[in-house]
Amino acid sequence: MPCSGVPRLPTLTTSPTAVAVTRLLAELGAGRSGAFDELLPLLYDELRVLAVAQLRREHPDHTLQPTALVHEAYLRLVGQDAAFDGRAHFMSVAALAMRRILTDHARRRAAAKRAGGVQVTLDDGHAAAPDRDDELLAVDEALERLAALSARQARLVELRYFVGLSIEETASALGISVATAKRDWVVAKGWLQRELGPSGSALHEP
Repeated sequence: MPCSGVPRLPTLTTSPTAVAVTRLLAELGAGRSGAFDELLPLLYDELRVLAVAQLRREHPDHTLQPTALVHEAYLRLVGQDAAFDGRAHFMSVAALAMRRILTDHARRRAAAKRAGGVQVTLDDGHAAAPDRDDELLAVDEALERLAALSARQARLVELRYFVGLSIEETASALGISVATAKRDWVVAKGWLQRELGPSGSALHEP
């Protein structure tokens, strides 16, 4: 269900860069945290493309720029004690980290508005439109309710909508058959559309 403009993750090749990425991810899994510092420059362009796609759903006046979103997501990933099963897995986790960053800031803006205070933004400038915040929070809350019913379906929706994976890529990431992924997608999309009402129309096929 990725929105238009959400990029497909590029296919891993045997280029020197791809080989270096594979090696550094393996070193991260082995506990060498310093590998993050070497990994970021190699994947920076791809991470920035993901950041642009995430911010495209935000208000045009959003003050967070793609570069800042990449670096904030990177800092969150550095703090994780997790192994990554290849480049695609790393990029998926990074995209979800970006989504959570934007959701956290939307919550703070909504809380400030309810309290009658100054709207919170990531830096000085224009505040994001509250309707975009409301939509982002509604999707996030609906996904939490879906996760309580089916963690796999909620994860599938995240990978499709926020990361932009195809059905085949999502099935591979979740370790399920393509047929199962298609069934889960139909069920999860229908459930979310009922939960979200008119805003659920954004959950469409790529």
